[in-house]
Amino acid sequence: MKAFKTLAAVAALSLGLGAPAMAEDGVSDTEIKLGGAHDLSGIFAPFSVPAVKAAQLYFDEVNAAGGVHGRKITYIVEDHGYQVPKAVQAANKLVNRDKVFAMLLNLGTPTNIAMFKLLEPKGIPNVSPLTSARQMVNPPAPWKFAGTASYYDAVKAGTEYMATDMGVKTFCLMYLPTDFGKEIEMAVKEGVAASGASFGIETQHKPDETDFTGALGKVKAAGCNTVGLALGVSQTINVVATANKLGIDVDFLLSNAGFHTVVAKGLAAQGVMGGVYAAAGWQDLEARMGNPTVAKWVKSYTDATGEKFPGTGALLGRSAAELIVAGFEAAGPDLTRESFIAAMETLQFADEVAGNNVNMSADNHVAATEIFISAVENGSWKLMKTLK
Repeated sequence: MKAFKTLAAVAALSLGLGAPAMAEDGVSDTEIKLGGAHDLSGIFAPFSVPAVKAAQLYFDEVNAAGGVHGRKITYIVEDHGYQVPKAVQAANKLVNRDKVFAMLLNLGTPTNIAMFKLLEPKGIPNVSPLTSARQMVNPPAPWKFAGTASYYDAVKAGTEYMATDMGVKTFCLMYLPTDFGKEIEMAVKEGVAASGASFGIETQHKPDETDFTGALGKVKAAGCNTVGLALGVSQTINVVATANKLGIDVDFLLSNAGFHTVVAKGLAAQGVMGGVYAAAGWQDLEARMGNPTVAKWVKSYTDATGEKFPGTGALLGRSAAELIVAGFEAAGPDLTRESFIAAMETLQFADEVAGNNVNMSADNHVAATEIFISAVENGSWKLMKTLK
């Protein structure tokens, strides 16, 4: 058997899963407890805040219908503000005090990696984290489940697409020197090498940085056609809007972390109607409102929250909640971490709200692997191409 099954067997022995059934942390006859360590107050709050709302609304519906095999879902959320020490504190509370069964939608690459030290010894499933870093499934472990294609796979494919199909000659980079930023850096540089394009310069930035004039001057001087960005949501809007105001003729390539409704709307408010592209693992909602399932969910979300339209964070929260509930249903009434992991490895269904297809196995713990290339057009994201 391959990597995941081999590791699952080792985990089963180390966790005593081969012994007579014992009560799992976070599971009772009437309840399943889930945890989430989120950025509710930092640079990626536009992802976490609506993701939590959407996931909780989905769980509310499931609970109102009787739960999953008679168990109601409780989702316990902690704020880490995109700070690693606080993320570790949050995970410690959720794992050791609240004793959650699994973690759902934990936000951030460096924060998730730090939390793994608490999750791995107990084999606590980490499902659909709000990061697309490759470390979410690599190295393989039975308890790791990613929601979509990785930053690396998507941005590398996006770089190659822009070079070969759009004729981009020179790429540059502006990024946070974190695990997240370094993955985007590698993806762009390796996409450049694979496509025969050229690489210009790179600039590194701090999470609280707000003045990008100097960096953009360097980008202009280097003759860049397209800049790969790995920054916070507000920083992304700031960089693109500043380039537009300075008259710097350059396009931008974003990852999953920048493919957000807030970005498209924020740029439109700054007078930027195009020149921004994203390579991501799901599709934006606006263009798919003709799908009855999408329209129904959008209405239910807006009715419940009072918001005008659900953003990307809400889409990801709803998608993750649907995924984990499907896993609980497939695991059956005798819910253990072992049965849950085995069930997750069988899931195959179309996620109509996210616009992608879930297809997992013992050898693939990435729920949906499609890559979608989208472009900002007049305040909205428009799908350009789907890459399998």
